[in-house]
Amino acid sequence: MLGRRPQSGRYYGGTGDPYSRQGRGAGTSRFKIFLFIGLAMAAFQAFKYFTNTQENPVTGEMQRVTWTTDEEIQLGLQSAPQMAQQHGGLHADQRAQDMVDRVGQRLVKSSIAQEAGYPFDFHLLADEQTVNAFALPGGQCFITAALFKRLNNEDQLAGVLGHEIGHVIERHGAVRMAKTGFIQGLIQSVMIGSGGDHTMAQIANVVGNYANMKYGRDQELESDDWGVRIMMEADYNPEELITVMDILEEASGDSKVPEFQSTHPSPENRREQITDAINKYKKEGL
Repeated sequence: MLGRRPQSGRYYGGTGDPYSRQGRGAGTSRFKIFLFIGLAMAAFQAFKYFTNTQENPVTGEMQRVTWTTDEEIQLGLQSAPQMAQQHGGLHADQRAQDMVDRVGQRLVKSSIAQEAGYPFDFHLLADEQTVNAFALPGGQCFITAALFKRLNNEDQLAGVLGHEIGHVIERHGAVRMAKTGFIQGLIQSVMIGSGGDHTMAQIANVVGNYANMKYGRDQELESDDWGVRIMMEADYNPEELITVMDILEEASGDSKVPEFQSTHPSPENRREQITDAINKYKKEGL
């Protein structure tokens, strides 16, 4: 040794030692800074989400959305070609497409859906593998050939399209985008507030995913209710929406997922809710 050996107390108390009081103090300060920034970001996300509200023109409900109806329409129009391309483009059978148009427009013009002010448009997709129907914000509604060919009558088609119209009326797309943005903002806030703790980030992601799943199931049931109402206002048989659930269940095969883990309610639950909706609207004179 060329120099004096430092005393043990001074050695372990040096500034470079992470176990020193000074090191612990610096770590605590950094944690407090991260926590403060995370809490501030979370508060901002909450303020932005809960203060951005608009009145639904059909239901009168105040909804947390960031898009105007005009922006929804433009988003739907811009996204429609891409969505069609993902499903093989539009179907070549013009007679089938004409039927989809006729049923869709009858539903809109004969029901409360016309009060929404959206330029509804209905598309038959060429996809013969995916049994599905969906709607974009702003009134762009789609049904795949795979589902269309499984339907047995016009009333069942009306049930499928009425359900999708319900999604548009309720502005489910805009509402869900706003909530997804809010949850993602909170997850980012948690990550910053925890100093990049991956365990906390994973927990936040799990909570966010389950929140969105329940939200999706509630939207599906709500759109089933709208489907029944719109069908009845347009003089279609709402009982056929129940048979659509049978078709969807058969198409799913053995891939049954517990309802709490699915973005869609179980077919049994949907059939029960549809039956209740039919009885409700019959009592109201529809």
